[in-house]
Amino acid sequence: MTITYGWRAGFDNAALDALHAAGFGYAAQGIDWRGRLERHSLGWVCAYHDEALVGFVNLAWDGGAHAILVDTVVAPQARGLGVGTALVAAAVAGAKAAGCQWLHVDYEPHLAPFYLDACGFRPTAAGLIAL
Repeated sequence: MTITYGWRAGFDNAALDALHAAGFGYAAQGIDWRGRLERHSLGWVCAYHDEALVGFVNLAWDGGAHAILVDTVVAPQARGLGVGTALVAAAVAGAKAAGCQWLHVDYEPHLAPFYLDACGFRPTAAGLIAL
């Protein structure tokens, strides 16, 4: 399976909505992803197999030194092929190119091997408030 990656790549809202919903376990919601990303993101990376969107990651930021990795998702048929790691690597490169000094990520404990071992993040103390 040949996968191509694109920084701030074009995408179809419905395809990203379906990928996100499948990856995070809820029904597609008809979100205007393009509008959301254009307003709030430093960038994003899309992974494609042929014309099909099979992976995505979003880079939110503070407008300065800090970027935040969110919404990393890989389609079930593309999992285990290194797509997630390649998405994160492309996001790291995009954040560096934009002059960011820090890239943050929050994750659930079962994802620690992915983010810490495969992607090279280091653990830090953080706080969270559920809203």
